[in-house]
Amino acid sequence: MNGDNKKKLESESSSSPSLWSRLRSALGHVGLFLTLMIYTAVGGMVFNELESPAEVSLLQELQTSVLKERRFLIHTIVNHTINSGHDHSEQFHNLTSFVSHKLGEYEEVVQEAVRGGVTLPLNPNTPVPMPARWNFLQAVFFASTVLTTIGYGNIVPATFGGRAFCILFALVGIPLTLSVIASMGHIFATAVSSLHARMRKHLPPAPAVFLSVNTAARRSLTAAAAVVFLFLYLAAGAGLFMLWEEDWSFFEGFYFCFVTMTTIGFGDLVPKKPKYMLLCTLYILVGLALTSTIIELVRRQYAQSWRRLQALSGPLADTLRRLGESAGGGIDVTALQKMLTIVSVPRRVQSGESGAKERREWEEAMAAVLRDIASSPKKQPPPVVQIVIYESSV
Repeated sequence: MNGDNKKKLESESSSSPSLWSRLRSALGHVGLFLTLMIYTAVGGMVFNELESPAEVSLLQELQTSVLKERRFLIHTIVNHTINSGHDHSEQFHNLTSFVSHKLGEYEEVVQEAVRGGVTLPLNPNTPVPMPARWNFLQAVFFASTVLTTIGYGNIVPATFGGRAFCILFALVGIPLTLSVIASMGHIFATAVSSLHARMRKHLPPAPAVFLSVNTAARRSLTAAAAVVFLFLYLAAGAGLFMLWEEDWSFFEGFYFCFVTMTTIGFGDLVPKKPKYMLLCTLYILVGLALTSTIIELVRRQYAQSWRRLQALSGPLADTLRRLGESAGGGIDVTALQKMLTIVSVPRRVQSGESGAKERREWEEAMAAVLRDIASSPKKQPPPVVQIVIYESSV
């Protein structure tokens, strides 16, 4: 009885460090994520305090300039029309050239105001609320685009203080964001591995045709499944943005999600609803973690395929080179079919002595086929008789 209790206590003590390490790891991931959220919110507050007053002042100045030029243009046209004498042709010519000049100046002011964010047309008798682009939610969204290096470019800091703070904010925040994305990617990979292990325990054994697929093929299927999952995530985001933005189609939402998750960030499509900015920021952060993980998985698959191509050396590569060089003299198709049959046979990768034995047998079979190809006599091509007929006319 005492022995059983002792074993039980030992098992509990051995399992408790594992549980504590998992809990500590989870708390570390959550703490890192919360740190990034707080850092982004504080950065948004600072950007808003630095840029919002400057933007309001600029909008007021541009709006006043447009209204002033409009009043001056109307006043000039009216005075020249009233004071025009009996010489209508000369007065009309002078009025046309003068109005064209003043209209060009007015259009330049209007274009500058539109670029600055002033909404037209303006009513000189009714005050129009100026659509300031800088607010707290928009500033937080801008801070998140800085930290994730997306950079849409729809709003940018214009003051010296805002630009200087942007440099410091990015220098500290971008490494923090990359750490959070790597942490989230680790969580996703661990969750997928745990789910796969549990499914293997509860699901029936796979058919023999699936077991015969080698490791490289299984990795390729895994990479393809990851890409499909990424496209499903982008499609889900496209559906949400199509509901949030009334003028967006599903394809435009999918295009925005793809450009965002790959950190391309053209800025031609940007969400305009401020109340959804925080949710959009969270969606982008999770999507970046997924995208970086899946892109890394696909990159490893490319690298492995490239290494396999580079590893094509030795007797097989020499034989293929000789076959290519002797193509003019004919190729032993039967021997080539034997070699391709041996190469294309799927092999199960096993560990231990059985796996080593199978690899030796496969290598011996390949060596035998290569010797057969090397020793097979080359077939001489049949003689070709060329008949050239020259036709001439005088």
